[in-house]
Amino acid sequence: MVVASSLIPELDEIVRGSNQKRRTEAARRIAELFFSGAANFRPDHIDLFDGVLLDLVPHAELAVRADVAERLSVLRNAPRRLVGQLAREDEVAIAGPLLRRSPVIDEAALIDIARGKGQGHLLAMSERMTLSADLTDIIVHRGDREVVRRAAGNAGAQFSQAGYSELIKRASHDSVLTLTVGQREDLSASRLKDLLTGSDDAVRRRLLDMAEPGRQEAIRQAISEISDAVAPVGGRNFVPAQRAILALHHAGDLNEAALLGFAKSHKYEEAIVALSVMSAVKIATLDRLISGDRYDPILIVGKTIGLQWATVRALILLRLGPSRIPSPADIESARLNFMRLMPSTAERVVGFWQARQSA
Repeated sequence: MVVASSLIPELDEIVRGSNQKRRTEAARRIAELFFSGAANFRPDHIDLFDGVLLDLVPHAELAVRADVAERLSVLRNAPRRLVGQLAREDEVAIAGPLLRRSPVIDEAALIDIARGKGQGHLLAMSERMTLSADLTDIIVHRGDREVVRRAAGNAGAQFSQAGYSELIKRASHDSVLTLTVGQREDLSASRLKDLLTGSDDAVRRRLLDMAEPGRQEAIRQAISEISDAVAPVGGRNFVPAQRAILALHHAGDLNEAALLGFAKSHKYEEAIVALSVMSAVKIATLDRLISGDRYDPILIVGKTIGLQWATVRALILLRLGPSRIPSPADIESARLNFMRLMPSTAERVVGFWQARQSA
């Protein structure tokens, strides 16, 4: 098939030249030829157009590139190399339509783009008909508030255990995200309870009103379990501390400085609840781990949420209680272990805790 090259006899000269106007016109004319016959082209025809357009379209004017990308985005037999290159353009007007719906971009390419491009690309990608858990892991980790909300509201999106943990952690700062995640049909009962534990009564009621009838019973059950959680955990009553920390959190004042203050004042319940909100690890899990024989869990959770050594040290002293004084050697050993601990290692351990508590 030589129709594409015979359409413009001087094609080789145009490809080699630097005249953008001529390249743009050639790209437009050959793209029109492709679109007019795309439904009937054989694979070898598609490959020919792919090679020709790959040399022209990326160098054409923005309006032409955007128009070609928009029209390619709905074709199942679109030229793959051209689509892959346009999907990596920095201009969202060009990359966006392809990232949003093109069926010829494979998973590896999507993951590569998600790791390297900006929020506009992630937002477009979050609107695809389906999103794998590997892809949403990156989107939830890198995306801004709008991107994460859009991905969470995508019924075709799948989320890993780690992805759901991150969603729930971010939802504790975002009531709109709480409402969005709470309506997902694939959200387990334990995850729903974790989600609502970090919200206030108004958000819980709003979610109940918005949810489909089939989802409302699960939400009522989670709200009931949270509201009735007055029994002590491990011999301690964390309910007053939960109320205080959630109020602090929703006021935007729950931070490392507040946590350090609780630890220095030997307010154990408040410190544990604050750590629970900041790390998305359940109160009962943290209380059991931190009150054990070793200080390692404090180092792990502290590294995961980015605490400074001064705060970690105060939490170690809090664990021991006001009447016990650790030896300088023990404290120095803890400091060295904390400095050596890799964040990725700590995050894996915390992810294991979260998975076990969800199970």
